[in-house]
Amino acid sequence: MDQRIEGRFSGTRAVVTGGAQGIGRAVVGRLAAEGAGVVVADVDLDRARAAAEEIRSSGHAADAVLVDLGDVASIERMVDEAVELLGGIDIFVNCGGIVHNTPLLDITEEEWNRVIDINQRGAAFSSKFVGRQMIAQVPEEVKTAGKSAVCYGKIVQFSSISGRHGRPLQLHYAASKAAVISLTQSAALAFAPYNINVNAVCPGPVRTRMWDVNVAEKGAIYGRDATSEAEQFIERIPLRRAGTADDMAAAVCFLCSADADFITGQTLNVDGGFEMC
Repeated sequence: MDQRIEGRFSGTRAVVTGGAQGIGRAVVGRLAAEGAGVVVADVDLDRARAAAEEIRSSGHAADAVLVDLGDVASIERMVDEAVELLGGIDIFVNCGGIVHNTPLLDITEEEWNRVIDINQRGAAFSSKFVGRQMIAQVPEEVKTAGKSAVCYGKIVQFSSISGRHGRPLQLHYAASKAAVISLTQSAALAFAPYNINVNAVCPGPVRTRMWDVNVAEKGAIYGRDATSEAEQFIERIPLRRAGTADDMAAAVCFLCSADADFITGQTLNVDGGFEMC
């Protein structure tokens, strides 16, 4: 159920990676609909521009920038370009990432590096560069005091329920998403003196293009078709349905809102009850 809160993010400036499609598109669209000026950051610049144009056509402010989360220099450029467009960053949501399913004995160094570079290193360095910008926006008296009653930024990283426990076909993916949970806690501690909140979301299955790739790969390995693979997974979810991109956007917007100002260093499962931890 879409329960948007009109004007909740009025005057804020938001950047969303992976914002051109799937969960990221839902997140950036909802932030814009609730009043934020947004930058759609994606490795597919054409899609990002199309998403930004769609948001503008709905009467909201949006721009697009290129980012490759596997390239640290690209992440830094994204932050610089977003600041040039928006004047600063108040909200950052890192939805970008990739998934691969490969039996452990078949994983190559190249595949390991690609997954870790985009999912883990991308999350770490996006926190670094966005955090640096957010700290620059904090008044000097707050920096001196080392605490504040006012929140000066919200960062939300995307982990996964695969980061909660090991996965037999996802040594690299599960490891990268477990690392996101840890680095979220480290960033939350590092940025706490500036009252910049850092949290993460662990989605369960969500019907996006990434989910389609995920179930197709698993089905091929186990000799099942993608539809059967998806149905078997969903049957294990207590709420007996897959999530939607809007479900994820709702959770993200809560964490980015004033209602979550006293929440930091946390990872929220948004999975219909699949992972009870």
